[in-house]
Amino acid sequence: MSKEFTSICVPPSFTVKEAMRRLEETERRILFVVEPDQTLRGSLVDGDIRRWILAEGPLDAPVGKVCNTAPYSVGDGYDAAALRQTALQRRLTCVPVVNGRRQIVEVLFWEDLFGEPAEDRSSVLRGVPVVIMAGGKGTRLDPFTQILPKPLIPIGQKTIIELIIDSFTRHGADAFHISVNYKARILKSYFEELNPPYAISYIEEPKPLGTAGSLRFLYGRVHSPLFVTNCDIIVKADYGEILEFHHRSGNDVTLVASLKNFRIPYGVVDIQNGGTLRKITEKPEYSFLVNTGMYVVAPEVLGRIPENQVYDFPQLIEAVADGGKVGVFPVGDGAWLDIGEWAEYKNTLERFRL
Repeated sequence: MSKEFTSICVPPSFTVKEAMRRLEETERRILFVVEPDQTLRGSLVDGDIRRWILAEGPLDAPVGKVCNTAPYSVGDGYDAAALRQTALQRRLTCVPVVNGRRQIVEVLFWEDLFGEPAEDRSSVLRGVPVVIMAGGKGTRLDPFTQILPKPLIPIGQKTIIELIIDSFTRHGADAFHISVNYKARILKSYFEELNPPYAISYIEEPKPLGTAGSLRFLYGRVHSPLFVTNCDIIVKADYGEILEFHHRSGNDVTLVASLKNFRIPYGVVDIQNGGTLRKITEKPEYSFLVNTGMYVVAPEVLGRIPENQVYDFPQLIEAVADGGKVGVFPVGDGAWLDIGEWAEYKNTLERFRL
């Protein structure tokens, strides 16, 4: 077996949490669950884990309980032409070849079958509006933000906002609305000098309007679901999948949430009956889904935002949830970069090896 294939094989005892990390590390976006003798037990993709999390399944569960136990495979005497046709129909990017005992003897990637890279997803967001909320003061990054607007703080050779835009243009996005207020002229001058190949328009807040208030200015101007993102976060995910999830789920708002793990470095004491020790849990680890600051929003939702008033996204979500549908799209811990405070900014520099 090749080194690449070995990296996408995991044992049935592998936990969901471990599998999420492994999926973040591989570009193949699939794992195969195999026994020590290479017997194929199942396959695992992001969607399998997402459904498990949304069904409130535990993250320490073994992937043997979560994976697709009937993955598509072919025998070692497969018909190449028939397999190519099936791969096209079912959008298969990776097919295991098994012997009579279900042991994997080979793995065929898309380029092995077709001699070219897998399906091009670089245009899935073409024409989809993207709003970047860039009007805040960025006080958590003071004193940089005393001089520069937060979106222009550098990460290597590019600014934060350029990296955010790059993450969308890789999926085909070509039209961006940037909400501005604090040091707006500096930000606008930067893009004027940059002269980027994508279209930019500005939502100019007459005063700070919170994390959602300026979206009201787009009501009636956009007629399809739009991405909304804070100007200090990067989410490494398939944005086409997020949009498809939004449509398929019939959501009014889809909130992208990252799984965060927190380990308490002490023994946690649990008491009962007014002070009697019940148990001590040594260095427990807890997992939570936390809001990344990225959303997909249906255009009619913008009409719920009051005009020219301070209005934050939690208020909008609460209003939509009362009679509408707010969905959650989970991503892994390593898929979310929060650059809004110094500790995370330094971690981001490390992640980009700068």
